[in-house]
Amino acid sequence: MDFLRPRTWAEALALKAERPEATPIQGGTDVMVEINLDKGRPAALLDLTPIPELREWTRQGGEIRVGAGVTYSRLIAELGGELPGLAQASRTVGSPQIRNRGTVAGNLGAASPAGDSHPPLLACGAVVEVESARGDRLIPVGEFYTGVKRNALAPDELIRAVRVPSAAGPQYFSKIGTRNAMVIAVCSFAIALDAGERRAGTGIGSAAPTPRSAPDAEDFASAELDWDGRGPLEPRVARRFGELVAASAAPIDDVRGRAAYRTHALAVLAGRALGWAWDEFRGSAR
Repeated sequence: MDFLRPRTWAEALALKAERPEATPIQGGTDVMVEINLDKGRPAALLDLTPIPELREWTRQGGEIRVGAGVTYSRLIAELGGELPGLAQASRTVGSPQIRNRGTVAGNLGAASPAGDSHPPLLACGAVVEVESARGDRLIPVGEFYTGVKRNALAPDELIRAVRVPSAAGPQYFSKIGTRNAMVIAVCSFAIALDAGERRAGTGIGSAAPTPRSAPDAEDFASAELDWDGRGPLEPRVARRFGELVAASAAPIDDVRGRAAYRTHALAVLAGRALGWAWDEFRGSAR
């Protein structure tokens, strides 16, 4: 196995064009596990850790551009106020050591349906910034996932950053597992309220071949929530919202849980998350 270590982004793109089979590595929290368990052995590793600009994040208008090398720990510490849903999800990723190495971009590259960052990225309407020696392009996160552990990257493309809209309202993430952290989610859910657009963004994890949103639930919440009066959340609205989220999933039975359990758990998670977000939204007007 060859080990490639570019010092600049331009050099990384050139190496990826020359060796499209090379697997990019940043924190290595997914790739090294697969290698250590002999589940896969890449022909080459493309180490992106020396590239300084990948470790930067910037504000651009109403969004935060998170470089591919920004770790979960930094996202929690530095961006928790502006990207609360993503920060909440980041807190549930592995151990402190994993959070000090792992990145959202790495989570995207692995494209596991159970990845913790996927639901909040979907709920917020994030965009993935990718680049190759041929040029760059922007991929809406909902179009980035193409199958189980498959993504929309061309063989010569690398993730450069993720563009996430700054929170326009309350955001929450929750997941079901045997523990809060160091566990792969049985299922997970994220919500992002935007009162200006009267929208409740959603994201579902570990309950379909790919992470996905729940558009019917979003439409229902947009129509039924009392955006102007900020009245209490009606139990029927929370219940129906949860049902519509669960109906958008396509879970399977596996070693972590049964499909029926995932469906039920998603409905509960979604109803509770809507309640938490709506209570915070109502409280912000006081």
